[in-house]
Amino acid sequence: MAQQRHLNNAPITEALIDIRTKLPDSFQTKEFIPLKEKLSNNYPIVEEQSLLRGHHEIKNGKPIDLQIENLGIQGFLLKTNDKKQVVQFRIDGFTFNRLRPYSDWVDIRKEAQELWPLYMKFAKPEAVTRLAVRYINQLNIPLPIHDFSEYLISAPNIPEELPQAVMSFLNRVTIYDSTQEITANITHSFESVPQPNSVTIILDIDVFKQGDFPIDNKEIWYIFEKLRDMKNRIFFSSITEKAARLFE
Repeated sequence: MAQQRHLNNAPITEALIDIRTKLPDSFQTKEFIPLKEKLSNNYPIVEEQSLLRGHHEIKNGKPIDLQIENLGIQGFLLKTNDKKQVVQFRIDGFTFNRLRPYSDWVDIRKEAQELWPLYMKFAKPEAVTRLAVRYINQLNIPLPIHDFSEYLISAPNIPEELPQAVMSFLNRVTIYDSTQEITANITHSFESVPQPNSVTIILDIDVFKQGDFPIDNKEIWYIFEKLRDMKNRIFFSSITEKAARLFE
């Protein structure tokens, strides 16, 4: 594993902070509309989030045409002009996304902390049920690669009797820290996409805690610090020191 430290060129392509909520039954998404004007200076691009549900039946052994049901607008996405920052106000929660280039945790936490009170003001959630951070990392590994274990702690292990050329792989595990009641989904994936000098491995880390949380701002952000610490432990435990040096 690699030593934990700040990486000046961290391979993060997307980072998000997510808060799932339970809203009053009487809530309607139109109550989010004033936010479009309130945030128009910093987030001028607005998109509606609609939910479609598809279903089909089989009759006399034959499928009937797929039926699509529009469940209506579930929320709004507000984006900066460069589309690098996205805030989501939805009937099931609030999400702040930061796309590459990533600066640091302090910056995205600060922005999310400033936007979350607006969600509380307009949505008036009855409860917070899930807190999560998710980081998607794109590890560009230089060619040639003789052994993935030079870069990954949990590298694919191919029996020696088989051909060793790997075209793709997908590995997903879910771990649970019982002392902190934190769960994490860790996904490694690689697909052979022609590139002249490197291959790309995706390391997707989704860390979350479920429960019935107080809506108090300080308590929520204290938990997010714990989630972020777990994310860092997972990242540096998943790669070798040789891999970490690629992103210094």
